[in-house]
Amino acid sequence: MKIQENISLKAYNTFGIDVMASFFAEVESKEDILEALNFAKSKMKPILILGGGSNVLFTENLDALVLKVNILGIKEIKTNDKTVLIEAGSGVIWHELVLYSLDKGLSGIENLSLIPGTVGAAPMQNIGAYGVEIKAVFHSLEAIEISTGLIKTFLPSEVRFGYRESVFKTSLKGKYIICKVSFNLSKIHTPNISYGDIQTVLDQMGHTTATAQNISKAIISIRQSKLPDPKEIGNAGSFFKNPVIPASDFDNLKLKFPALPGYPNASQVKVPAAWLIENTGWKGKQIGEVGVHKKQPLVLVNYGNGKGEEILDLSHQIQMDVLNKFGISLEREVNIVNSENLINV
Repeated sequence: MKIQENISLKAYNTFGIDVMASFFAEVESKEDILEALNFAKSKMKPILILGGGSNVLFTENLDALVLKVNILGIKEIKTNDKTVLIEAGSGVIWHELVLYSLDKGLSGIENLSLIPGTVGAAPMQNIGAYGVEIKAVFHSLEAIEISTGLIKTFLPSEVRFGYRESVFKTSLKGKYIICKVSFNLSKIHTPNISYGDIQTVLDQMGHTTATAQNISKAIISIRQSKLPDPKEIGNAGSFFKNPVIPASDFDNLKLKFPALPGYPNASQVKVPAAWLIENTGWKGKQIGEVGVHKKQPLVLVNYGNGKGEEILDLSHQIQMDVLNKFGISLEREVNIVNSENLINV
């Protein structure tokens, strides 16, 4: 493991924000992580754990040790007639795991195709798309406790999955570094195509059977048509969570805004944040080097030389306008990174 000094993080975040880190290291094993933690302690520097950099917004230079987690490898642990237990290193690119599962004839994560980021981030924020969340196939994960260096295994009940969150974003935030994650994938495919335009796109692509491979292809097509490629324009995908409000509040809003869409679940309704943002006039709006994507208002973008604080300011303006018009508070899905939320070791 090599520890570098004064490194730009521009290439390590999909927003393309150019901030500097005092120290930087790529860790490829548990041993590397422990060595890096000891280095940070010796220098009395906080740390930042970085995966694919697809869900972070840097707003300032970091006087810290940034650890880029590159623990790789995918393997089958256990199999029976119906399922296969798959283990993947936390540094594996998420979509590569999806492709691996499809190549092996397994299903369960095909609806999560092309979600950016790494395997380690998947359980942290309970990634989800097109009617599927990772908690449905999660088996366990292994993580290093930062304060002690001890390894702990977390089972589903201990991760406490919620909507785009887990215990690693709440009570255990900044306490552990995830090393590997295990998933129960199915040999028996049960298609989930009720959400969004999946069936329509399958028909357009000429796929008469909703196999896991065909569903993946359809979702990739949908995502590519709606979401900008970070290699072409800086972004972190969906910047805000879709708000969930009481059904009574939704009914009242429907009286005032008849076109307001909603997805009921028990006594609550999920409202598309993209619709709220578009209907406050933000879709396609640009302020200097940052703005709201012209096709997908849920995505904030860096047109080239934007700064993290400019994107953060833009998000505040959007939140304020949505709150004033609809009475709904938008919560950020992207993690804001500055000196105040680094991890002390």
